[in-house]
Amino acid sequence: MSKPTAADVAKAAGVSKWTVIRAFTPGASISERSREKILIEAAKLGYAPNLLARSLATNQTNLIAILVDDFANPHKLPALEALTKKLQLEGMASVLININDEFDHLAAMLNAAQRQVDAMVLVGTGFRPEMIQNRKTAAGAPPLFVFARQSKLDDVPYVDCDPISAMQAICEHLQQKGYRHPLYLSGPDVVSTGLGRYQFVQSYWASTCQTTVHRIQSTDYSVNSAKEVIKQHLMILPRESWPDVLICENDVLAIGAMDVLRDEFHLRVPEQMAVTGFDGTEIAALAAYDITSYAQPLEEMVVELVEMIKGRKPQQSVSLTGQLLPRQTT
Repeated sequence: MSKPTAADVAKAAGVSKWTVIRAFTPGASISERSREKILIEAAKLGYAPNLLARSLATNQTNLIAILVDDFANPHKLPALEALTKKLQLEGMASVLININDEFDHLAAMLNAAQRQVDAMVLVGTGFRPEMIQNRKTAAGAPPLFVFARQSKLDDVPYVDCDPISAMQAICEHLQQKGYRHPLYLSGPDVVSTGLGRYQFVQSYWASTCQTTVHRIQSTDYSVNSAKEVIKQHLMILPRESWPDVLICENDVLAIGAMDVLRDEFHLRVPEQMAVTGFDGTEIAALAAYDITSYAQPLEEMVVELVEMIKGRKPQQSVSLTGQLLPRQTT
């Protein structure tokens, strides 16, 4: 039995074939009454448009590759949810590619390009500019974007939460609370956004309190790694030199900090040492942690990214302002 066609649906609904095509095209001009009638007849016949055939005609697949390299970060789930939801509302579908030890960024981008995706979005922390420069400039490579992080490549636009306004809000909050000796806990050096945050914190405390903010680094964005680096640092540091607040680069690191401060050193937070995070994740808001954090404006960031992917806005980097979330850890 042959598959039903647009012409079959058109005949059943009493409309033209092109009206049927518009009914299945997001944003196309068609009345809701006509669309509903067509969808009812299509469902009766078991008709669905052949997107592959349509992509051959339009040279667009409406497939967007999303490359992720840090699934352990709880912030990734709401970010992916917001992004994939918006893409679907725009008639696009996502191809999720897991970056790992066996499948690096270059392999992932080549794999995505072979699937004829319309664009690629990097949502992660481990990529380096040299990893993607050659792939980006290859002939016929789809547009490449960085989401929720900054890009060091001029021709690779990013959409992120502005690190300067975010860290200024955090630093001003801490100074108003009376903290004067912060320690900065970061992730690996490969993330330009994180380095930008630390550089601002350094300059802010130097200019306002003549305080030098030292940095310790976690090997990755995980609770256990954060616990280990903080434990090692505090064990070799004289007690009188301990910081009065830990400024953590994200909520995962802040959770690790909370655990080690309370469980290993039996400190009261924030009375003996305060903690801040970043991202505004749900787990950081749990009563067991209640970490002061900074929420990224995910919905607005997604809109900006999709506008560029769809060609409705120029492809250029955009930084948006989020919101400080003061809680019990400060």
